[in-house]
Amino acid sequence: MQRIILIILLISGYALGQGWAPAGGRSRAMGDASVTLQDVWAYHHNPAALVGVTKFGVGISYENRFLLKELQTQSVALAVPLKKGVISGGAQSFGYAQFRTIKAGLGYSLKLSEIFGLGVQMNLHQFRIGQGYGNAIRATGEAGILAQVNPKWLLGFSLVNFSRVQLSAYEEDRLTTVMRLGSSYRFSNKLLVCVEGEKHVDFPLRGKAGLEYAPVENLCFRSGFSTQPIEINAGCGYAFKGVYFLDFGSAYTQQLGWSPNVSFTYRLK
Repeated sequence: MQRIILIILLISGYALGQGWAPAGGRSRAMGDASVTLQDVWAYHHNPAALVGVTKFGVGISYENRFLLKELQTQSVALAVPLKKGVISGGAQSFGYAQFRTIKAGLGYSLKLSEIFGLGVQMNLHQFRIGQGYGNAIRATGEAGILAQVNPKWLLGFSLVNFSRVQLSAYEEDRLTTVMRLGSSYRFSNKLLVCVEGEKHVDFPLRGKAGLEYAPVENLCFRSGFSTQPIEINAGCGYAFKGVYFLDFGSAYTQQLGWSPNVSFTYRLK
């Protein structure tokens, strides 16, 4: 009975937060301080950061929140660089048979100058509730900015669901709007440090920090920390021939336990 109550509470919390969720083992291992990370998973974190992607890339990710089968998330991301800009696409599925949310969308990112990059994205969200309770489909937009202060220092900002799309008329239930502001600094080829503030309009400000350390060329160790709630993160990543990337990350909260995430990414050499 306690397990059922816990699942209901968790799903309710995730339902309120649907509209944005991080993806990929790299982000999870670094406390999801990922608004400036320039890889294919930037599709889920900040569309503007895709301006740093210069080769075709595609990735898949799986996460199991708190080791509960009812809280599974599957994600996919795709980035295709053009002569001008980057086209991106992706999807994300969360939940189980009795409650499931699906998000899919397309985005475009463009480098405006040597300093600034801009990204926009349009998403469709589907909410399905079992036992004949129906479903709903909504469209949202998101946008992001990436600024390169110097070759080692990046600043990023993303805004999810800027139009505050309404999910239902009941108490003006709306999809979440999330603002994220962060910075990253590469101290050397081996060490990257990220910090970030995340604000859901209905929840307190959340602080996040993460670091990535690469003792050798193809191997990375990562760790992170988040507040509201307090969460500790850790993970690692390995690159095969500079083309295939396997990343593992996990978050731990004292009350609910572990949330492992694994992702696989392919990128043209």
